[in-house]
Amino acid sequence: MSDQVPPLTPHEEAVWRAFAPLLLRLPKVLDNDLRADTGLSAAEYAVLMNLSEAPDRQLRMSELANRVAMSASRISRIVDAFAAQGLVTKAKVSDDARGNLATLTDAGFNRLREAYPAHLASVRRRVVDHLAGLDLPALAAAIETMVDSLKDCPAAWQAPAPSMKRSGTQKHQAPERD
Repeated sequence: MSDQVPPLTPHEEAVWRAFAPLLLRLPKVLDNDLRADTGLSAAEYAVLMNLSEAPDRQLRMSELANRVAMSASRISRIVDAFAAQGLVTKAKVSDDARGNLATLTDAGFNRLREAYPAHLASVRRRVVDHLAGLDLPALAAAIETMVDSLKDCPAAWQAPAPSMKRSGTQKHQAPERD
């Protein structure tokens, strides 16, 4: 198959070599910024944001998981933790005994509103401020096309396997918590 794929041009390779480390590092840096400033992880912020933008501030858990590209179990952990804090409610879908509905509470919306300035500052500092002079609508369209091309790839929508650390004489520890 590699014989049929043309090699990258020098410009294409330069873009890829600049983009590849960004794909690995940027999510970690944005997450660290948000945690330090708000106590929320980027995943938690994404859950609150997506619920806030949904009609009636509610989504089926499966739809929420799809929107934030997380596994059902990870979404359940986050929503259950938020429910314990009064930031969301979780209820069975009336017409589907297996489905659950997550609803953002006023307290959850206020938590998101409090975190927004820190998130905005991080995104601006780490991303947007470096895009001066670029055609932003074209860049957004290109990125959306890339995301759309991943829709038929199940691995793009599954949570990565948890890493296992070894420490001292213990053979295994609990998976790291996101």
